[in-house]
Amino acid sequence: MEEHEIIRRAYFVEEKSIREIARELNHGRELIRRAIASPEPARYTLQEPRDAPVLGPYKDRIEELVAESRRMPRKQRYTGDKIFEIIQKEGYRGAASTVRGYVAACRQDLRRPKVFLPLEFDPGRDAQVDWGEAMVYFGGQKTTVQVFVMRLNYSRVRFVMAFPFQKQEAFFEGHVQAFHFFGAVPHRISYDNLKVAVYRILEGHKRQEQERFITFRSYYLFESFFCTKGKGNEKGGVESDVGFCRRNFLVPLPRVDSFEELNTHLRQKCLEATQRRIRGQATSIAGAWEMEKPYLLPLPERDFPCCVSRPVKANTYSQVTYETNRYSVPPNYAGRQLVLRAFPFRIEVLYLDQVIASHPRCFEREQDVYDPLHYLDILEQRPGAFDYAAPMRRWRQHWPVIYERLLEELRAKWPEGRGVREFIRILQFHREYDAALVEQAVRRALEMGCVHVDGVTLCLRQILHPEQVPAPLDLHKFPQLVGLGEEPVDLGRYDQLLARR
Repeated sequence: MEEHEIIRRAYFVEEKSIREIARELNHGRELIRRAIASPEPARYTLQEPRDAPVLGPYKDRIEELVAESRRMPRKQRYTGDKIFEIIQKEGYRGAASTVRGYVAACRQDLRRPKVFLPLEFDPGRDAQVDWGEAMVYFGGQKTTVQVFVMRLNYSRVRFVMAFPFQKQEAFFEGHVQAFHFFGAVPHRISYDNLKVAVYRILEGHKRQEQERFITFRSYYLFESFFCTKGKGNEKGGVESDVGFCRRNFLVPLPRVDSFEELNTHLRQKCLEATQRRIRGQATSIAGAWEMEKPYLLPLPERDFPCCVSRPVKANTYSQVTYETNRYSVPPNYAGRQLVLRAFPFRIEVLYLDQVIASHPRCFEREQDVYDPLHYLDILEQRPGAFDYAAPMRRWRQHWPVIYERLLEELRAKWPEGRGVREFIRILQFHREYDAALVEQAVRRALEMGCVHVDGVTLCLRQILHPEQVPAPLDLHKFPQLVGLGEEPVDLGRYDQLLARR
């Protein structure tokens, strides 16, 4: 800039020629002409790309990840920080900001950023809840799951849990598990206008809430706040957290076999995230969380039952129906009026206040869900139906191979139905004992050759209550007792008894 001013001053003020200025300042005449023509110097333009000895070897890899990200679900794509983590594991030793800059250049992201107001919250006072969608692999098949997120606004601790749906029972279960994760209950929770909580939107911020939600809220004694319709930014913290969790907890797409496994993964990620320190905070999220805990509401002694209850009647196949699926109950309740409770991941059937059946909840349609133990009493009366009974056929696909050997030996020993009855009586041990324990007892009974109910019962008792062999007595201090009980048997004493008689 200084050189530019000297050239223009020499030409316009001192009235020197271009040739004279070029000779004095040792500049080319073309450069001097450009300085005279423009009051501001032209900005430097890079003609050739600069060498990047650290990032250069990883540019192709970054471009590959950016291209892969475009094929992924829109809300679960790689961020610049996630790409930095990946190439760092592959050997990159440069700065994260360099990677983020190159990722932005690859994407040519020219979107205008949204503008928000910075907010501050009191400890223990406010929390926010929101739902989001994510993709995971269940048993190798890509599946959409619903992600529940609750955030404490002061410490910024977040809890994340996945469900197959956003029904009311899942909504309540997410709250209960979040309260246990936090160790307490926030005073106020902000929501969108969710159907599971809001029955009707009235004027302003007034809402007619669902009766079940009012019951749930009064049970935990927190206040509810519902955002203005279409203004999700009023709870922008949790809106941001939903995206953060998708990009950092669920990328790459997890491969799991159950919701239990997926939620264990998410819970661990939530705990790991508390070690971060947010810009502007003097302590980590975990430290702020500890400071916030005394200001939260205490948990009640018992959890709220997060379920939907329905009256049902068992049919002649000892089954009750819920959402097109049929669940088995013990046969002595066939034809009776029962109550079904649907939790997010399990189904319970009650007679009066007694739980008579419990099953994992089926998320498909028109399926039969059996507990084979429910049908053992009927099969004992009708052993001829054993090979054709649907509950037993399904169980046989998964039970230990040793059971087939047991069944084969029992049928060979008692071919006229008694062998099957004996086998069914052995299976009934599953009602009282752990499956691994019954399998161990069956294996031991086969090894001992006592293939019947009494033999398996004996083996179970031996496993549960093994005989304790007493330690030998130390008689060194009592030499008069040494050898006691080891004398040879004197049969002549029996003759003395006979003589006396």
